[in-house]
Amino acid sequence: MALAIAGVVAAALTGCTQTSPTPAVSTSAAATPITTPTPTVPFGPTAPASVALAHFSTTVQTLLKTDPQPHGDDVITALEKAGFDKTAMEITPDATTIGRNVDSIEFAVLWQKKTCLIGQVGSAGYASTSAPVLSTGKCLVGSTRAVG
Repeated sequence: MALAIAGVVAAALTGCTQTSPTPAVSTSAAATPITTPTPTVPFGPTAPASVALAHFSTTVQTLLKTDPQPHGDDVITALEKAGFDKTAMEITPDATTIGRNVDSIEFAVLWQKKTCLIGQVGSAGYASTSAPVLSTGKCLVGSTRAVG
């Protein structure tokens, strides 16, 4: 009798367990996923700062492939050729006050009068960021040299 009760309980419990459904496998060609292309905003004077920063970084990284330690004038020239306004640029000196090469140079472009695109090139490599314009109306702190 105990064996019969155990069989009924086992049968009842089996009905309470959940089995996962077997996934359907499709072999049709229509199963190819459809991707929607993401729109890209081209670089230009009205481009958002994120697009301008990407173009800024690509420009400098391209320069660094041919000259890993460029002078400031080379950076300015590359950025100008890439479409940035030379009058909106700032750069730190290439040499110390006693005539030695600096460890790094910093440079910036004031973008749309509200965002600074800032880059640094030196022995540690390249880095860039964007930041709000300083209260001085400039992008870099400290002494900069004339962009010419």
